[in-house]
Amino acid sequence: MAIRLLPREEEFFDLFVEVATRAAEAAGLLYDLFTHPERQQYCVDSIKRLENEADDLTHELVNRLDRTFITPIDREDIHLLASDLDDVIDRIDGTARRAEIFRLGPAPAGIADLCDVVRRITAEVAEAVRKLRGRNDVMKHCIEAKRLEEEGDAVYHEMLGRLFDTERDPIGIIKWKEIYDNLETAIDEAEDVANDLESIVIKHA
Repeated sequence: MAIRLLPREEEFFDLFVEVATRAAEAAGLLYDLFTHPERQQYCVDSIKRLENEADDLTHELVNRLDRTFITPIDREDIHLLASDLDDVIDRIDGTARRAEIFRLGPAPAGIADLCDVVRRITAEVAEAVRKLRGRNDVMKHCIEAKRLEEEGDAVYHEMLGRLFDTERDPIGIIKWKEIYDNLETAIDEAEDVANDLESIVIKHA
């Protein structure tokens, strides 16, 4: 039996979970923002708080990586996963900020469906991250995240077509298209995290 003389730093897993959990919580608030417009300011402010907390956690991850000799997974995987998780919550925060800045009117029919995909895919990613330490059932959540990305892509294209069919105000088209694009990108970025996790599990199988 091989004896490990130097302990591996395992706290990376806890930090990943903290960031992923905040991304999932922010996605839930984003859903509320578009389905309960009276809560917009609360949701925007709460998402920004979560994004700031996630930034601090990501900085701690990078700093810890610089001072840790033996890591539980490859260093480049830690850096990539940290960066991709941060991209997800940054995108959610950016979408919320745009909703506030654009002074959007009533949300078009179907926006809740797209926000719900964001909410569900970030929840799947967060669950996969929680299970990364033990490598148990991670792949199951990654597969579901990929399925949700395909669902989100279909909803995005349907809503985009409907927007150009029904919206007569050119400024309204510009505003809502940017919101749709950001939501779709958030879904893609969550899938990137799922791909990272899948790669890590395969590499360490």
